Amino acid sequence: MTHDHDLVLRPTAAQTEAALNPPAGRTGGDLVVETLSGLGATTVFGLPGQHALGMFDALRRSDLRYVGLRVENNAGFAADAYGRITGEAAPLLLSTGPGALMSLAALQEAAAASAPVLAIGSQIPAAGLGGGRHGYLHELRDQQASFRDVVKSVHTVRTQSQIPSAIAAAWKSALTAPHGPVWVEIPQDVLLAPTQLPVVTAMDATPEELAPRPELTALAAHLLARAERPAIIAGGGVVRSDASGKLLALAERIDAPVVTTFGGKGAFPWEHPLSLQSWLEDRHTTDFLEDADVLLVVGSGLGELSSNYHTFAPRGRIIQIEADAGKLESNHPALGIHADARLALQALLETVDVRQDAGAPDRVRAVLAKVRDRLAAQDLDLEQRVVAAVREALPDAAPSFWDMTILAYWAWSAFDARRPNTMHSAQGAGGLGYGFPAALGAAAADPTRPVLAVSGDGGAMYSIAELATARQYGLDVTWLIVDDGGYGILREYMTDAFGEATGTELARPDFVALAESFGVPATLTSPDTLAKDLSAALATPGPSVVVLPALLKMFEPTHL
Repeated sequence: MTHDHDLVLRPTAAQTEAALNPPAGRTGGDLVVETLSGLGATTVFGLPGQHALGMFDALRRSDLRYVGLRVENNAGFAADAYGRITGEAAPLLLSTGPGALMSLAALQEAAAASAPVLAIGSQIPAAGLGGGRHGYLHELRDQQASFRDVVKSVHTVRTQSQIPSAIAAAWKSALTAPHGPVWVEIPQDVLLAPTQLPVVTAMDATPEELAPRPELTALAAHLLARAERPAIIAGGGVVRSDASGKLLALAERIDAPVVTTFGGKGAFPWEHPLSLQSWLEDRHTTDFLEDADVLLVVGSGLGELSSNYHTFAPRGRIIQIEADAGKLESNHPALGIHADARLALQALLETVDVRQDAGAPDRVRAVLAKVRDRLAAQDLDLEQRVVAAVREALPDAAPSFWDMTILAYWAWSAFDARRPNTMHSAQGAGGLGYGFPAALGAAAADPTRPVLAVSGDGGAMYSIAELATARQYGLDVTWLIVDDGGYGILREYMTDAFGEATGTELARPDFVALAESFGVPATLTSPDTLAKDLSAALATPGPSVVVLPALLKMFEPTHL
């Protein structure tokens, strides 16, 4: 009897010849780039450093496209966006010590948003590993310990023959649901040493599918079909698993209203009769979800933002579909289904009976009317005009990347993403500086569409250096900077809490002149001309900056 695992592919004569006579001049760095190519990578991000030069030298002998940013954290944000847009693992090449550590905030965002990033960092020479204090440049006592709490998995290489297997294992980990960042580290001397190993060919690192258990989906289908007031919360897992079509089909099959989380923007059509949109920081929405007798939560852990700051107190039965086992029932008791959202929704579609509820659209309209009335009582016309102007200017298929700024906080609730996987923000980890470098990564992923980045003036200063990157590579990103003279949202939080703000006011440059000094065209706009100016910038190939001086306010919270 022959078993599958007994079948070994025999090398061809040409493969044998190539293995016996590898090209001269290769190093451990070549094994890295060859492995990436063999896994299907086409683009890498990063920043060179002394210990990592073996990898960067090998890039010139490969077909990989290199996009180099000016700060490691920004390179991590660019890789994060590339992973979100393509669904592929985005390689991020970094150096040891300071270069590696500078990427941690970006990798935390990738982890929180389930973005597949394959970070490969160098290490001190192999003789220095093990915790001794040898005094090498960039030396840390235990570099991988700094990453272990942030990334999905850590992979350490000590010899050249370990490089392909370690990178393939990391690639598989990054792309196994839930997606996420991974860390590989390779000593400097291993990268620089000549190698006689054969050229790495195509490698198989296909991620395993995370399918739901059938007894759980059978029970979930039974509960949903017989519910009196079902509702659905769709999170980022729906977007990451490309399950928006299945979500729509299920909602229509059982007439269940759907609200999307801020990470799940675009997962459900905004104007659909069953769409509660994204008004999660609103008590009317919270009340509606609490009243559901069966609540299906797909691809969300019901964390702070998705639960109206943990004021959500459901009274009905919760069914939670989540690929991250740590998020199952972490905030509320539920029928927990550990599965990829796409596979679980497909199983429900194949199992659930049709449920008809002609009154569901009326209940949705009533909630949205209450939300509009609440906003109308708060003198927020400027803010709503600005959101509408951005929506008017942005082509439907164009992705947008939002920094942590008041306009982004508005967009989480009020912006119609129109298509899945087009609106992204740093609300996973909540760090500043995400919007512009992430947009650069998205432009590198798909140069056929313009990309919008949105920042406040405070967040913009984290990323100014990347104007040089945008110019160098001709990336088609329009950067909207809302200039309110400081950290606007923190100013508002502190004023509300303490009566006055401290540390929030900022000196800042003339952003128009600064952009133009990089050779990037820039426009000073106003709320009245924003739609026109933004449209013109987005329609012009290459990088551009639009500066909007405006003091925006947040709508009143409902969780306090």
